[in-house]
Amino acid sequence: MIKVTLPDGSVREFEQGATAMDVARNISEGLARNVLSAKVNGEVRDANRPLPGDCTLALLTWNDPDGKATMWHSSAHLMAEAIEALYPGTKFGIGPPIENGFYYDIDLGDKTIGDGDFAAIEAKMKELASKKLVFERKEVSKADAIAYFTEKGDEYKLELLEGLNDGEITFYTQGNFTDLCRGPHIPDTSFIKATKVMSVAGAYWRGDEKRKQLTRLYAITFSKQKELDEYLVLLEEAKKRDHRKLGKELDLFTFSERVGAGLPLWLPKGAALRERLINFMKTAQEKAGYVQVATPHIGSKALYETSGHWEKYGKDSFQPISTPQEGELFMLKPMNCPHHCEIFASRPRSYKDLPLRLAEFGTVYRYEQSGELHGLARVRGFTQDDAHLFCRPDQVKEEFMKVIDLVLLVLRALNFENFEVQVSLRDKEDRSKYIGSEENWEKAEQAIIEAAAASGLKTVVEYGEAAFYGPKLDFMIKDALGRRWQLGTIQVDYNLPERFELEYGQRQWPPPSGDDPPRALRSLERFIAVIIEHTAGRFPLWLTPEQAIILPISDKFVEAAKTVGAQLEQLGIRTTIDERNEKIGRKIRDAELAKSAFMLILGEKEQADGTVSVGSRARAISGPCRPPRSPPWSRSASPDNWARQPA
Repeated sequence: MIKVTLPDGSVREFEQGATAMDVARNISEGLARNVLSAKVNGEVRDANRPLPGDCTLALLTWNDPDGKATMWHSSAHLMAEAIEALYPGTKFGIGPPIENGFYYDIDLGDKTIGDGDFAAIEAKMKELASKKLVFERKEVSKADAIAYFTEKGDEYKLELLEGLNDGEITFYTQGNFTDLCRGPHIPDTSFIKATKVMSVAGAYWRGDEKRKQLTRLYAITFSKQKELDEYLVLLEEAKKRDHRKLGKELDLFTFSERVGAGLPLWLPKGAALRERLINFMKTAQEKAGYVQVATPHIGSKALYETSGHWEKYGKDSFQPISTPQEGELFMLKPMNCPHHCEIFASRPRSYKDLPLRLAEFGTVYRYEQSGELHGLARVRGFTQDDAHLFCRPDQVKEEFMKVIDLVLLVLRALNFENFEVQVSLRDKEDRSKYIGSEENWEKAEQAIIEAAAASGLKTVVEYGEAAFYGPKLDFMIKDALGRRWQLGTIQVDYNLPERFELEYGQRQWPPPSGDDPPRALRSLERFIAVIIEHTAGRFPLWLTPEQAIILPISDKFVEAAKTVGAQLEQLGIRTTIDERNEKIGRKIRDAELAKSAFMLILGEKEQADGTVSVGSRARAISGPCRPPRSPPWSRSASPDNWARQPA
């Protein structure tokens, strides 16, 4: 008999050779019908594989991220089978699950797939899924695996086999399709009820621009048609909120091929928004005891060799810049950490100097492949809201709590109420990949756990997710559409102080609490992209580029509008005037599209009364836009009174 410990702590006994599915049936037939895979001793496995002996077991369904990933991984295999049936001779690269669905990289030879082919692929997938094809796992020797894919003529699978050894190679077969795969997979294809091929793109084999470009087919599946329908509605809403679309409509930023891919140009409104966000953060940092520093956009190659970044990232970064001095090499700054270490080392430090909190909005440069660039969310030049806190080990917990407070301040100011926090710790068993003493690690990990608890955060602990140089705390934000974004990281780093020989007092090493930026904003560009999509361009009043727009009903009220505008500007309210010779309905509509926070209507009655009619963007305008006989606005007020009223 084997003992199986379930998530609630209960223990059940089963015969040797029992599977996770047997356990599910023992609990409930209804549960068994929904089990997609299982987590056995922390490893996600097929639900139909025999359990290894006494173990911990979690049964995974569609409601579990790992269960969903298993479904989508299996769906990638189903799509591959459909493609092989429709396009004989296709060769296959990799087909992993992703955050929303999955993709498969394929080599179609001289054939192509376009939008018009999606329906046929979906229909074939639906036909195959209805056959309830079982996913069969088979351990294969390397020689047999090579022989199989040699006969099939699939050089991509043969290349993947090069890095594998006997005892770690498995095939999965469903229907007429066999793939090199470590799994896991769902029990059979009947779980896949709804399918949608989303898009097609090009992707270089193994991400290498010098290799062949394959066809990457993206798709998504669900266990119910209703779920797919709801997802497609959500997707349409996401398109409306796309920061690239809204950024253009709101005149916030642009890109230029002449300047270079992935290098954003901020337009006046966007630059003003960006500056307000930076000023807000700087004010909060100053109150929290940070001091601002500034570092160059380049650094010597030797600096990044010392920090270890050249060894780890050099091949994927912008290549060194040579100068007229022979042998002198510089790099575009890929991160601020080494510069901040040099600032710390610029003079002797005492324990009384700690904690030292250095902050910088520093622009850094990282080479991203052109296919990976995505508006502001993935760029080659971006500004980090970066800080490094140099402190004693006994100060780590308190500093963590203060950084958490700062992150929460920013999130709440921008209406990010839905987030979760992940505590990333070392692997419980394998400690070989981590640097630093056991004592320092234990103190740092305990400090993070205690700081998160003291701050009232609900956390998820993930073992094995710590960086090699220290544990970390990650803030995972959900936006208005339920999408997850990692927007804040707080880390402890024992690596950089040792590399830079930083010391205080009698050669004691201070750990800076962050290698990646330990702030809420991380990349300012990415953060603004998330804000745009989260708010659909309707920013909080303090951040919105255009707080008020004055709409004179005709030309004869323009001078009065300028007087009102001047009054509001004196009160610190950002105001513009629509002086165009257009009907008021058109002006209202354009102001709504521009996401102006307040529209101030000024006509004959308002001019006589010394008031304006105030319309908020919160009141959506529907139907034909005509000059209102009695304004449908939230209130009428004099400019002075309105300015003092809370928005």
